[in-house]
Amino acid sequence: MTASVALETSGPHPLPIRRPIEPGTRMWDETGLITFSLTAGSAFLLQTMEPTISAVVDEHSTFRTDPMGRAVRSLGSVMMWIYGGEEALAEADRLRAMHASLNTTDAAGVRHKALSSGPWAWVLHTGTFAFTEGSKYFARRPLTAADKEAYYQEVVQLMRNFSVAPKEIPENYAAFETFFDDMVENHLQNTDTAHDYLRVIRSVAPPEQLPRALRPIWRRAVAPIGQLQYFFTVGTTPEPARRKLGLTWTTADERKLRALGRLIGRTVPLLPERLRYFPIAYEARRLERDRARLRKIIDLRPM
Repeated sequence: MTASVALETSGPHPLPIRRPIEPGTRMWDETGLITFSLTAGSAFLLQTMEPTISAVVDEHSTFRTDPMGRAVRSLGSVMMWIYGGEEALAEADRLRAMHASLNTTDAAGVRHKALSSGPWAWVLHTGTFAFTEGSKYFARRPLTAADKEAYYQEVVQLMRNFSVAPKEIPENYAAFETFFDDMVENHLQNTDTAHDYLRVIRSVAPPEQLPRALRPIWRRAVAPIGQLQYFFTVGTTPEPARRKLGLTWTTADERKLRALGRLIGRTVPLLPERLRYFPIAYEARRLERDRARLRKIIDLRPM
């Protein structure tokens, strides 16, 4: 959370204890914004380029057959990490239990385990990148170095909540940047899973329950959304990763992304809170305000 959180003192490197993300943190204020979805694609793309995650996702994920369902479930889970209170820790434990059996062997005979410490941590590391990258394009003002460091210390708390191995957690944001750049340049690979994901988001398949007669209408309706999501995903993916995947990104594309980002960054803050935030985030924030008002009334009661 922040540098002032309680620490576990056992072991040579004290770590924050597991505790829910609290109101007033940057995560609480910004993760639930609808702009979160604009860089979620690049985070997942970077995950599918990690060899173990790619192999496990290739065999076990439903992103090809049920992309909408997978996206909604993933979004709901992430919102629980931040806004679920004590249930956030239960959600983290549920995900670890679910992934414990998600193992596979690739074509080269290499065994991959979803809970291997590096890949498990990489999922959260990509979220850190996506958040800071999103602020560069879609926020009213980019994060300062101090903002990034404060946010990263909240990430350390989140990683502790997910039982990430201490060896996988860089000490500060500067160390994270060095680690992240090395991962992208020297460890991520050009995988079929990554290309499948790009294909899926570009042309989102209709829900399975949608009648066959309505599917052409669906495809025409969502085509612009898919193209925009693909554009945002490629544009917010690091250049070395784009290069590995053979993706083109021109200076004109960059100008267009920055223009769209400025428009979004100025428009979203003007929306009512109910529209600015995803439902779980909005309700959690509203409930917290109600609790604060109740606390104030209780504190001012006659004694």
